[in-house]
Formats: sequence, C-alpha cells, structure tokens
Amino acid sequence: MEQRLYQFQRHLPEWLHLESLIRLGERHLRVHDVDTIQMGDITLPLRVLEMGSRSPGAPVVGFFGGVHGVERIGSQVLLSWLHSLIHRLQWDDQLHRRLERVRLVFMPMINPGGIWRRTRSNPNGVDLMRNAPVDAEGKVPFLAGGQRLSRHLPWYRGRAGVPMETEAQALVNTVRQRLMNAPVSISLDCHSGFGRRDRIWCCYARSQKPIAHLAEVYRLKQILEHTYPYHHPYLIEPQSVNYTTHGDLWDYLYDEAREQHPDRLFLPFTLEMGSWLWVRKNPRQLLDFFGLFNPIIGHRHNRVLRQHLPLFEFLVAMAVNAGNWLPRGEARENLTRQAMKHWFG
Repeated sequence: MEQRLYQFQRHLPEWLHLESLIRLGERHLRVHDVDTIQMGDITLPLRVLEMGSRSPGAPVVGFFGGVHGVERIGSQVLLSWLHSLIHRLQWDDQLHRRLERVRLVFMPMINPGGIWRRTRSNPNGVDLMRNAPVDAEGKVPFLAGGQRLSRHLPWYRGRAGVPMETEAQALVNTVRQRLMNAPVSISLDCHSGFGRRDRIWCCYARSQKPIAHLAEVYRLKQILEHTYPYHHPYLIEPQSVNYTTHGDLWDYLYDEAREQHPDRLFLPFTLEMGSWLWVRKNPRQLLDFFGLFNPIIGHRHNRVLRQHLPLFEFLVAMAVNAGNWLPRGEARENLTRQAMKHWFG
C-alpha cells in the first residue's frame, strides 16, 4: 500500500488531489467510473464527476482536461476550480441556488496513463486529439496535423478503420450522454503549449469553414470582453485561424450534435494556455520537455491556477442565462456577418 501511494505521489499527484476532493465533497458529487486504463499492475479509472441539477431540462457545462498527458496544467486548473466549488458549497447559499439551475460535469484526467508517463500520447502512443474518425479538408501541417506513419512519432492518429482509443471513446460517450441531451450545453477542454497568449478556440480544427453557430460564439466573445474589460485578455477565435488537423474530437462531437440534435445548442471550446510566455520568462524551462507545457516557478504556477476561475464562472452563468443572450433572427444574421469579417476577412 505504501509503495503504491509513493508511486502515485511521484507520477500522478493530481489523482491523489482528486480523490481527496471526492471525499471532501461526497455530499455534492455524483462520481462515475466510465472505463479503466491498465498501467502494469495499477488500474486507473476514467472518472467523471457531476454536481448540480438532475433535471433533464437543465443546461450543462462540461470541463475537461488531461487529454495530452504532458499538459498536466489543464488537469490542475480544473482541480483548482473543483476545490473552490466544493469548499464554497460548505457556506455559500447562492452557489447552492445556482446549482439548482445548472449541471456541471468534470472529466479532469482523460489520459491518466499519459500523465503518469509524462507523454503527450496515451500509453498506446496515440494522440487522443487526433484520434476521431474525422479527416481535415485540404493540407495540414506535416506530422502536427495528425499522422498514421508510426506511433513512435508525435501526433499519431492510430490505425485507420479501428475503433477510437479507450480514453477518446470515454470522452465521446460522456459528452453524448451528459451534455448533448441538454437544451443548452457548453464544454471547455483545457490544454497548454501554443503561443504567448491564452486562447479560447472554437470549432473547426479540420476546416477553415465557419461553424453553424458562429454568431453564438461571436456574441459570447462580445459579452466576455464587455463584462470583464480589465480581466485576463483571452484571444477568442476558431482554431483553424492558426492551423488545421485531422481527428479532432470536438469537431467530431459538434458535427454529431448538429446532426442528431438540431434543436439543441452544443458549443465546444478549447482553452489553449500560452506556455511560450512561461518559457520566455524562464528560459531554463527549455531544458525540460515538461517545462514547455507547464509553469515551473511556484508563483507563476499559482497564478495560472487562479486566473482562469472567472472564465469558468462566466461560462456557467452564460449557460444558466442562455435565453438572455442567444441571438435570434436579424440580430443573429448581423452577428454572423460581423464574425465572418472579424475572423475570416
């Protein structure tokens, strides 16, 4: 037992943090193990947590992290948010009332095997965010856009025609069962490793064509920037403005939601934390591959853990109050034109 605890403290301290939060918040949490990953003699459950309303008509906000094992700051940020919520529920009546109107879903460690091994891919060598059965339109960046050459090279998609990896399928099933059935749902998938700005990306990654809900994304961008003009400056944009890829799980899920639930709204977003800024401020991180994706210095790490919490609160408020901001009719058409001009020129 002591040996196993030491292994978790060394390789997966986030797991111990999550377990402690589950014990602390057991009265408020509904915990589901949706699958398992085997690491030698250690079994790692793929864990989904829910809190808030059980009503099928309630809006849902899903928070996801740890798709890429080396980007463990994504899992840590979500654990920071979960920690805050659980402690507030001990004294905050207003939060209790808010959660009567919305359901929150957490999947903070989608790729625990990759986190354990400090690799981007899962233990099978597959990049989970290139693993969906979706091909990009046109050319993609060599290797980085997804490749089927070898699992020993980065950004490996997996073999063509085979089922998705266990972790990817668990994410897909979670979104299908817990988000898509809601009248309004928003998801945020937390990553790191691109640029010096923190970005909020929307679909598509596979195509430079605009998504059907471009007006809704643009309206959300306007409200965030108008509501928090002095807060953390996010760059909100479609991912394809930067590059396109094969196999994006959120493209796959968004298109499925559009086809199977056309009367409902599902908006998936990705928080891409700009790790190049951390490297610029501390060039020694270049000496460690892990340092390319995570803040190393203590005060910077703490800042990252707290600076995104207002964004999470904002997304929950937007889901609860969707009827007050979702554009309709001519206003929606005008927003679509503005968004097209702003992002696609």
